[in-house]
Amino acid sequence: MVNINRNSALDTLQGLVEQSFSQNLQNMPQEFNEQQQMAFDLFKQRIFFEEVIEESISFNRNLEWKNDNENVKIISTAEELVDVYKLRSIVYEDIGYSKEFPDPIDGLNFDLYDKNSAIIYYKQNKVITGTCRLIFDSSKKLPVENVYSFDKFRENYNLLAELSRLVILKEKEGLGLEYKNMTAAIYNIYKYNDIDLIISGMKKDHYKWYQKFGGFNIEYEVEDYGTLSNPSFVTSWDPSQISKHFKRIFLNIR
Repeated sequence: MVNINRNSALDTLQGLVEQSFSQNLQNMPQEFNEQQQMAFDLFKQRIFFEEVIEESISFNRNLEWKNDNENVKIISTAEELVDVYKLRSIVYEDIGYSKEFPDPIDGLNFDLYDKNSAIIYYKQNKVITGTCRLIFDSSKKLPVENVYSFDKFRENYNLLAELSRLVILKEKEGLGLEYKNMTAAIYNIYKYNDIDLIISGMKKDHYKWYQKFGGFNIEYEVEDYGTLSNPSFVTSWDPSQISKHFKRIFLNIR
């Protein structure tokens, strides 16, 4: 009830500000109007940011998983989430993905899909060096479906989820600790939260990391993924069919 009232209050506040803003811009100089528009846009993004933070934390706290790896965690505080958003922003700027995945607030990379995502991070020596998320299917559908629809899969699977926002501070050749440990965590989330199928979009040359997982399939191929000029695959993964290779490398099952 507290959350509902808080969100209602924020909606009311935004409505009042919008009304006042519209009235005050009439017959004002253009430069003043532009400055006020920038301030108002920032205000709206701040409200959206607080909403995403609150709903993301609530969603993650309700997830089930079993974890004995002290370096890999699901977010549970606003501070952790802000650090994740900072890392996304840094990495996307570094690799040239900022146009495809822009920061709503400078230096913080987030979107509405965080509200219904398991958000995982890898932390070592008090520094978050890797993160990814698993978006649970909802009425919004999934981001990858801007490229390829998974409606036919919903007829045979109860719950789909999309792996996205996989970023590592300094990506290494081969499988680094962040990648290995976060992949194991994704499997853990799948196992304990009734997910049936995990989908994703990836560069063609990244598929080599996944083709031995077992249950991994290429569903669609594109030359450009959004604004990124990278030949890419849209894939599906049924983790109930994991291979001996996956068990050995990621789950330490010999």
